[in-house]
Amino acid sequence: MNYLAHITLARHSDRAMVGAMLGDFVKANDVDNYPPEIAREITLHRLIDSYTDSHPAVVASRELFGTGRRRYAGIVLDVFYDYLLSRDWALYCAVPREALIARFYGALTRHEAMLPARLREMLPYLIEQDWLGGYASFEGVAHTVARVSRRLSRNGHLLREGIDDLNLHRDTIARGFDRFFPELVAFATARRAELAAVDKLSTYPLTSLS
Repeated sequence: MNYLAHITLARHSDRAMVGAMLGDFVKANDVDNYPPEIAREITLHRLIDSYTDSHPAVVASRELFGTGRRRYAGIVLDVFYDYLLSRDWALYCAVPREALIARFYGALTRHEAMLPARLREMLPYLIEQDWLGGYASFEGVAHTVARVSRRLSRNGHLLREGIDDLNLHRDTIARGFDRFFPELVAFATARRAELAAVDKLSTYPLTSLS
């Protein structure tokens, strides 16, 4: 999933949203260097990505992309899903989209000291260009895909050409998202509760478990 979906799923606290963002920037062996709530969301971010990649609706949508472009379909779908989430925002979040995005930008700024260098370098552009707000339009999807393609060492054109597949199958992909995303919300809620329970148990003295 892309940034907007991750922070929407983690909207219950500022630290949780920061952790949700860090999932793309922190190595697995560095997770324990962060406060528990942030560390949980980093771990959950990876569980969400794995669940997404294996969900039947997502797998079927990737198959709609042409040969050669299919390997980049996941990137295109992640960004398009943020567009669909923006389109149907009221179904999934009671907080206005612009307000949640602004709160997230503020949370990142307040936690800047703990952000990895790559994210700190990206932060001014993320906020000033309002990357998350840009997902509200299909043009923003194409712009984001083009921006990501420029960071690839090769075959960036295949990623950009994935927008053509997306245009051709966007209604089918949108219907798949409508089936998939409510199930993702339920999955994330359940996994977060499990991770929190494990963290709580690990804080108990051993004598209290005897």
